[in-house]
Amino acid sequence: MHKILVGKIALASIVLVTGLAAPAAHADRDDWGWRGGWRGDWHADPDWRFHGYWRWYHGDHDGRFGWWWIAGPGLWYFYTQPVYPYPYGPYYYDYPNPPVVVVPSQPAEPAPPPAQQYWYYCDSAKAYYPYVSTCPGGWRKVPATPPDAGQH
Repeated sequence: MHKILVGKIALASIVLVTGLAAPAAHADRDDWGWRGGWRGDWHADPDWRFHGYWRWYHGDHDGRFGWWWIAGPGLWYFYTQPVYPYPYGPYYYDYPNPPVVVVPSQPAEPAPPPAQQYWYYCDSAKAYYPYVSTCPGGWRKVPATPPDAGQH
């Protein structure tokens, strides 16, 4: 029992150390990630010699086009479901912004002249309303003129 436990610990240590060393050994490379092309898209690191397998591949292999799971040397498994883009994710389409429409404003119509204002004059009292509250001869409508309008 003790030998089996020691063997498992040793195997786990070897796997852990080699897994941690792999990124450090490849740190100076700048070709990680997706590689694209119309007839074949890699969805993993393309350096097969170092990183091995366990990758999705979209493209031609053995005369079939589609998604392939690569599990090891010569272990290509064709994905038999309908071929849709991998991986599934939220749909996003970058719609272009609608064109900016600027409607020129119509020239503003000039404001109508103010309505004519009137004062009411009582000829018999020789005074204006409201200084005189009643006018026995009737009120005469007189156009209102500001006091300084005639002096300019």
